[in-house]
Amino acid sequence: MNDKRVDAHAEADSDADVEEIARLLPAPARRHLPREQHLHHKEQLMQRIDHDQVASRPRPTRRLPRPALLVPVTALALGGLLTAGVVVATGDDAPATTATRRHDAHGTRPATVLLDQISVAAGKGDALQVRDDQFAYTREKGTGADLTSGKAVVGPLRETETWSAQRPGPLRKLGITRTDGETLPINAELGDTDGTPAGLSRPTYRWLASLPTDPERLLTYLYAKTPKFEGQERDQEVFECIGALVGGVMPPGTAAALYRAAAMIPGVSEAPAAHDAIGRHGVGISRDDTTFGTRTEWVFDKRDLTYLGARSYLIKDTRYGKAGTLMSSTAVLAHAVVDKAGQEPATTRRS
Repeated sequence: MNDKRVDAHAEADSDADVEEIARLLPAPARRHLPREQHLHHKEQLMQRIDHDQVASRPRPTRRLPRPALLVPVTALALGGLLTAGVVVATGDDAPATTATRRHDAHGTRPATVLLDQISVAAGKGDALQVRDDQFAYTREKGTGADLTSGKAVVGPLRETETWSAQRPGPLRKLGITRTDGETLPINAELGDTDGTPAGLSRPTYRWLASLPTDPERLLTYLYAKTPKFEGQERDQEVFECIGALVGGVMPPGTAAALYRAAAMIPGVSEAPAAHDAIGRHGVGISRDDTTFGTRTEWVFDKRDLTYLGARSYLIKDTRYGKAGTLMSSTAVLAHAVVDKAGQEPATTRRS
């Protein structure tokens, strides 16, 4: 009888925790999932709930989870994704040496050669003069898997437009997003009561231009500043951080440095059969997340090596589906700089 009472109390506490987290989170925008992040955050939440439900001893006080990255162009959405607590990386998370990152036993990796070519192409883009009172505009199509049923159920392909404020901040309203005719605000990152400043959580053009353009220095910065998830390998977190930054309005020097920095991350490889959400085939760069059993691919145009989009899918059988199950897919259609949120650009460009 006592055991049943303890289990009942543990389950009630767990339900109360989840309800409190849901109450604190902002209302989610109705748009496609941000690439591979949905699977990771959902898995971590489920593990915490499962643990709490079987616990038979008093639980220590836990910090409420918070989103790791609220990048405007890939804002967390579809049900309000819940994540584990975020901490800043320490010196122990510094990347490996250049020699071990860039080369294997057979010399330069094919992915390094391809990323160097992509870097050169990105560096030839035009630098823009973006004012602090303007907005970065992105139009893309995408879809993502809903995991609430316990299985990956891929939703319909939807087109989303995003207007991201360029003021350095801190800002409480980061811009707006429009999907299927419905326009919603992008709020400050959860926990930023005074607003979210420009940075990894809100990469303005001016902030991106301030980053080191030396790949070594840039990669060291990303390993130190990229938010950390409990249980996920550091190399994958930094790879995903770079993937969240590329594909929009960006200084060419920064884009070039990001791709060369990505080439230094262990485990990065080519993906010859890569394609985006609307079926555009191209050359790809991928990395396997061994913790969660997913593969993330970035897709680039075969002709000019511009960024087309990304997708993520299972590479092993999991509770959500069999290997090959799609988790998310995006296709960047256009980006530009405009004067007002909600304004359609007169001309657009691809990455």
